[in-house]
Amino acid sequence: MINVVLVEPEIPMNTGNIARTCAATGSHLHLIRPLGFDISDKAVKRAGLDYWPLVHLSVYDNLEAFFQQHPQPDLWLATTKAPRVYTEAAFQDNCFLFFGKETAGLPLTFRQAHYHRCLRLPMRKEARSLNLANSVAVFVYEALRQTGFPDLSGTGEMASAAP
Repeated sequence: MINVVLVEPEIPMNTGNIARTCAATGSHLHLIRPLGFDISDKAVKRAGLDYWPLVHLSVYDNLEAFFQQHPQPDLWLATTKAPRVYTEAAFQDNCFLFFGKETAGLPLTFRQAHYHRCLRLPMRKEARSLNLANSVAVFVYEALRQTGFPDLSGTGEMASAAP
């Protein structure tokens, strides 16, 4: 299983899209407060998130609370300020992929403490960053590719062109 950790996410649509990626891939979604939106049952139903029951979700009051429950995770940090690209990582089953809030990214002290685990997506200098949900999808599917897409079978087969 891949673990996606969103640190203080602010935009509900991004988190909704990320939750859908987690539901489709069997990844565990971890949310670190404060959240910029409501995830109560009532709010989720009102938003029409019919896939929400498929999301394995954990919510923590802060990073300290997260690390109390997961003292030494195999962690990777996604940041535009990383020294390496994401394809240089050797993702393992049960790794934790950390993503920061949309307006500020991951906290500087957290990035500095795990500098050797910081990864980035290659992009043009003129582009500030990709959308958070897109970035998460790229990282999750690369981690799944490296771990052999466990428990994912796909949903269909292409018809053969040959008779």
